[in-house]
Amino acid sequence: MKLGMIGLGRMGANMAQRLVQGGHELVGFDPNADARKNLEDKGADSADSLAALVAKLPAPRTLWLMVPAGEITDDTLTNLLPLLAAGDTIIDGGNSHYKDTLRRAKTFADKKIDYVDCGTSGGVWGLAEGYSLMIGGDAAAVERLRPIFEALAPARDKGWGRVGPVGAGHFSKMIHNGIEYGMMQAYAEGFSILQHKNEFGLDLHQVAEIWRHGSVVRSWLLDLTADALGKNPGMAGIAPYVADSGEGRWTLDEAIELNVPAPVIALSLLERLRSRDADSFSDKLLAAMRNEFGGHPIKKE
Repeated sequence: MKLGMIGLGRMGANMAQRLVQGGHELVGFDPNADARKNLEDKGADSADSLAALVAKLPAPRTLWLMVPAGEITDDTLTNLLPLLAAGDTIIDGGNSHYKDTLRRAKTFADKKIDYVDCGTSGGVWGLAEGYSLMIGGDAAAVERLRPIFEALAPARDKGWGRVGPVGAGHFSKMIHNGIEYGMMQAYAEGFSILQHKNEFGLDLHQVAEIWRHGSVVRSWLLDLTADALGKNPGMAGIAPYVADSGEGRWTLDEAIELNVPAPVIALSLLERLRSRDADSFSDKLLAAMRNEFGGHPIKKE
């Protein structure tokens, strides 16, 4: 199967390379000429426009999108739609909101074009380790695409699967990332407590390495935490600012809509928001209130 790849950023390029290594023919498009050249160096073909990309693919065509969620995805699909024909397939491998996926799938279904959503996890390690693929879409379409998913997954029979109809893949990935927020926060808080116990002089990297083997809290995330502590035990040069890409917020929106309590995920997101407030007005006001009602001293800047 000859596959078109749209979006050759780091993750898209790594996925393309894994597919080529798996023996798949691939044509890639990215507006960045250097990204296209990088793909060619990996043994794949490239195109300098969406139209040129579609022209290089035999019908019925299969195109994999690896572009940022939101407006860029919508713009890409709007430009792509008139170039495609009935029987073609779109795979959205980005972190799109599942409700956007449902809307887009309806548009393509009206043209008899299959729309498959593939929540993709694996990050920068996916090239070597394989990707976790949560797939939503028509069962027959997913089965037809099986060789692609098997090439990208950690193994042909592990780490991937059709989880439900269109939208289910991105929904599953959204919740996956919400869980990730909570796990990361728990590790960060635990290691912070260890770090603050000065009289024990704990080696956090050593503790992490011990926990990696036999412990109930062992995980790949702990492996990566141990690696980070080994490289930079004191987190020197890293600002205490934690970004979020949206999935945690979407997970909480869904929890509220479904009346499902999710306090750990909620607090982990709030901690990320708090990390960005270098001049916290709320903390200043709290100090002022304590001074007003109890005469408690205020620490001056």
